[in-house]
Amino acid sequence: MTNLTVVFLGTGGSWPTPQRNLPAIGIKFGSEVLLFDCGEGTQRQIMQTSLSFMKISKIFITHFHGDHFLGLPGLIQSMALNDRSQPLHIYGPKGIEDLVSRLVSLGYFGLTYDIHANEVKDGDILEFKKYRIRVLRADHTVPALAYVFEERERRGKFDRRKAIALGVPEGPLFGKLQRGECIEVHGRIIRPEDVLGPPRKGRKIVYSGDTRPLESIAEASKDADLLIHDSTLASDLSDTAHEFGHSTAKEAAIIAKKAKARMLALFHISPRYAEDDEVLEKEAREVFENVFVARDFMELDIRYQN
Repeated sequence: MTNLTVVFLGTGGSWPTPQRNLPAIGIKFGSEVLLFDCGEGTQRQIMQTSLSFMKISKIFITHFHGDHFLGLPGLIQSMALNDRSQPLHIYGPKGIEDLVSRLVSLGYFGLTYDIHANEVKDGDILEFKKYRIRVLRADHTVPALAYVFEERERRGKFDRRKAIALGVPEGPLFGKLQRGECIEVHGRIIRPEDVLGPPRKGRKIVYSGDTRPLESIAEASKDADLLIHDSTLASDLSDTAHEFGHSTAKEAAIIAKKAKARMLALFHISPRYAEDDEVLEKEAREVFENVFVARDFMELDIRYQN
């Protein structure tokens, strides 16, 4: 079983406040750290959590408004100053290659590792050993993306009674079958599928980035363990939210309800709610019960449901 933890590094939008830094989400999957957006000051936020910026293997940028990427130059340079040798992969919309090229040329410093910039678009699926990242279009005022983290299916549950009925003695051979290995018992080959139930779904996390409400994000969030959705303003300012390419807290809740998500995190909170964000959670909870306003340094373990 691989531990999966979401760390909210920055939960505000537009500019930082004493209560909230700019957008950044860390996902710790086993020993690997994935970073989604990197607002100004993200590296210092990381230092106040359980994460290590040296463990970040991949960074996913949603769009090129400054509050979502201006933390990259400092983070890149700090990695070099700490003698990083592992490559870093940065993903983002069209223009990410040029952006990264410019960022690594700022000031006088030398890179100690390779950086690979990767342009992605709506519909792309990035396949990795234990998970995949699906890329979606977001509806913002500039080209923008949303991302879906999907853990691969796990093996089915081990049926001890079936194994014993097939003559498998309790002990190390049980473990081999559970790890997906074939074994031989009295000249007979026992396969894992003989004693394992159907594959079980992996965990799923959706990060909308900045977006107006979209049916496609609701569809992609189906049965998500956690939906982190733009909730910049309350419903009394819905026209303003839409004008600037954002959603209200209530609209985020409607998306979560349609998706039958397990949890909803209200994210990208406007500075106007710096002192009091209760109105956002209140209006969202009228639509979707399992909701909370994300706050800097929250850490959330995503557990298996089956």
